[in-house]
Amino acid sequence: MKAIYVYHDQGAHLLDLPIPEIGKGEVLIKAHYSGVNYKDALAITGKGKILHSFPMTPGIDVSGEIVKTRPRKFKKGDEVLVTGCGMGERYNGGFAEYVKVSAENIVVIPGGLTKRKSMVLGTAGFTAAYAIHQMEKNGQQPEAGPVIVTGATGGVGSIAINMLANLGYEVIAITGKAEKKLWLKKIGAAEVIDRKKIKYGKRPLESAQWAGAIDTVGGETLAGLLRHIKPRGNIACIGLAGGYELNTTVMPFILRGINLLGINSVDCPMPLRQKLWQRLASDLKPTELETIYSGVLSLEEIPEFCEKMLAGKTSGRWLVKPG
Repeated sequence: MKAIYVYHDQGAHLLDLPIPEIGKGEVLIKAHYSGVNYKDALAITGKGKILHSFPMTPGIDVSGEIVKTRPRKFKKGDEVLVTGCGMGERYNGGFAEYVKVSAENIVVIPGGLTKRKSMVLGTAGFTAAYAIHQMEKNGQQPEAGPVIVTGATGGVGSIAINMLANLGYEVIAITGKAEKKLWLKKIGAAEVIDRKKIKYGKRPLESAQWAGAIDTVGGETLAGLLRHIKPRGNIACIGLAGGYELNTTVMPFILRGINLLGINSVDCPMPLRQKLWQRLASDLKPTELETIYSGVLSLEEIPEFCEKMLAGKTSGRWLVKPG
């Protein structure tokens, strides 16, 4: 089979490897699609400490059909997906023609989704759904006011915008890509703000403007958002493209009762994982999924594409077709 292999000191290579043998409790998936996430780009380029050992196949998403299974609860031909759960980090991932996974990490693709659509969603869509779920759990409602989304043209950001808009939220998108303004409006943004023009201020608390936020950037952007969230609002914290340090005070928390919600989609418990995938096929299913979908790559094209992603030259969701 063909697979991307990343070596500690030799980078990413496309190799011909044996098809993995499965053991007890494992399943072999013939991969139909994977997706490229920011974390995958860090792993492929070596610019982030994502892979726990070397050599390893990256790819934190995969959808396909089962070709071999040891547990009886699955059968050959079942259409399934895996996102996160350590795949592409702790064990070989989705950038391969065949993927061996633990049966405990498999989700049967819900009705209403296909192998392709489930990967246009992928980890990005699942993470956006998880963020919205946690915000709703903490009382987020459309009537409370606008919700701001950072990193708006990325996978998580763009899918979150469409989901929130469909739920009735007024969505404000922050982006550094002015040329994507009309695209962002099409997928549901009521307003688009240039990230270079937004002023967060320096005081511990600034004017309360937004009822909530989904932040994929971190760093100074997250610190700035905290100063402007309305009382009892929620920020779902997802990414660190802008830095992992957070320079803030306790003021937003003790004077406005703001909730900062950490979203770790990798280790989401399976019962909630299955519930969220059901929602992704129903009330959270994006209506502009084909607008968000940007294209499909071969395994050979992944390394060059990942460099472009880290340079901020991509948008939306890109798939990988291993075969």
